[in-house]
Amino acid sequence: MNVTVITAAPKPILNWSERLERWHLDLWLSVLVLAVCALGLFILYSATGESVAMVVSQAERLALGLGTMLMLANAPPDFYRAAAPWFYGLALVLLIACALLGAHAKGAQRWLDLGFMRFQPSELMKLATPIAVAAYLQSRPLPPSLPTVLASLGLIAVPTALIALQPDLGTALLVLVSGLLALYFGGLKPRYLALALAAAAAAAPLAWYKLHDYQRERLLTFLDPSRDPLGAGYHITQSKIAIGSGGLFGKGWLAGTQAKLDFLPEAHTDFIFAVYAEELGLIGVLLLLALYAAIVGRCLVIAMRGQDTFQRLLAGSLALTFFVYVFINIGMVIGLLPVVGVPLPLMSYGGTSMVSLLSGFGILMSIHTHRKLLAS
Repeated sequence: MNVTVITAAPKPILNWSERLERWHLDLWLSVLVLAVCALGLFILYSATGESVAMVVSQAERLALGLGTMLMLANAPPDFYRAAAPWFYGLALVLLIACALLGAHAKGAQRWLDLGFMRFQPSELMKLATPIAVAAYLQSRPLPPSLPTVLASLGLIAVPTALIALQPDLGTALLVLVSGLLALYFGGLKPRYLALALAAAAAAAPLAWYKLHDYQRERLLTFLDPSRDPLGAGYHITQSKIAIGSGGLFGKGWLAGTQAKLDFLPEAHTDFIFAVYAEELGLIGVLLLLALYAAIVGRCLVIAMRGQDTFQRLLAGSLALTFFVYVFINIGMVIGLLPVVGVPLPLMSYGGTSMVSLLSGFGILMSIHTHRKLLAS
């Protein structure tokens, strides 16, 4: 008598990429983002005067951001398209609440104090604006007509103006760019772009008189840092000294002098790149720039592989907004751009910015991993 024994087929062995995709995480983007975050904690210890407490605090914020990234990566892209008007409306209400009830700090009103935590509603708008513009353009013919362009500009202009009034020109610029990039990827006609540039040029004199005194001083100092080396030009002068003194290989970790001797203001936030360049030199800077470039490149690949207009517009906007974020901070620190108070992504000390950046990467991973599941 023959007996047939049926055995279960062995489960396939999954590689790391497949394991991460079960959690809707992209392997390459995850590795690159974690590498920059690790460098951030590494240099933050030196920039804060070897403060373990601040590094632990930043690590806790990083953990919160990674948890948020994982949660958002598991939501399908259709969820973001459906939630776009609600998310945008909530972020707008919080911005208005911040204008009326926000906590004052250093001459600005940017924070909402909930008792157990404080956060900047403007950070939500870095995500809400491109999501809203991408969702609006999704249901309309592309390239966009003039009424569609004007409506999209309205979605962008309202939060940008509210954030600029806080005042926070750096974040306002990033919100403006994130929305305009979504509109640009939608096929904005060159003549509309030319009209926008002409309007901006015509409004420049009026905008100059609307700036606060310290903002005008920053622009004048950008044009000539030597005009007030101990005042408005102090930050950028000390930053250049720190970067230049790093040389090819740097002074070594914990061996920098500009931050440790308190010559460099805001060493752990806006000017952390100067600390990094002083201690790790040109070699370290090239490594960091390569990591940033790889992140942007991976995000653009995800954008090109998006399955519909909404996914491609949103992913492309988030990818290039991250690039602009890096460009503005480094350009500011080395003196190529005016000082606008934009932190270095994933490196500078701060919680709200870290969580919003990682949330954006979570949305990008959602677009990528759900595309693969649908295609299989």
